Amino acid sequence: MTEPELPLDPTPPALSIELPSEHEAGVFADFANIWNTPSTFVVDFLSVKQPPVDAKLLNPEAEGSVLLSKVVSRIRLPAEQVFPLIQALTTQANAWLQATGREEPPEAWFSPGPGAQQ
Repeated sequence: MTEPELPLDPTPPALSIELPSEHEAGVFADFANIWNTPSTFVVDFLSVKQPPVDAKLLNPEAEGSVLLSKVVSRIRLPAEQVFPLIQALTTQANAWLQATGREEPPEAWFSPGPGAQQ
C-alpha cells in the first residue's frame, strides 16, 4: 500500500536559527579578506595583531610595511549563497547609513589585499 501523496506547499519553510551561547558575544574583526574556489567563497575575518612593522623584518627583499593580522573566524559559503548575501549586506548597509546619517566611506578606504585581482 502506498502512502497518500501530500500536496506541495508553495510557501518556503520558516527558518529556525539556533545560536549557541558560546557564540552570542561574537568575535571582533578589523576587516575581512574574501577569496574563492570554483564552488566556494571563503570569508576570513581578521584582527590586527599590532601596528604596522617594517616589511624587511619578515623578508629582507621586501619594501614598505606589513600589518600583521590573525584570522579570527573563517566562513565558507557555497557560491550560490554569495549573491543573496551581497544583497542582504547592501540592504543592511543602506539602512545603517540612513539610520545613522553617515556617508559611505571614501573609495580610498578600500584597497585590494595582496594577490587580489583587479
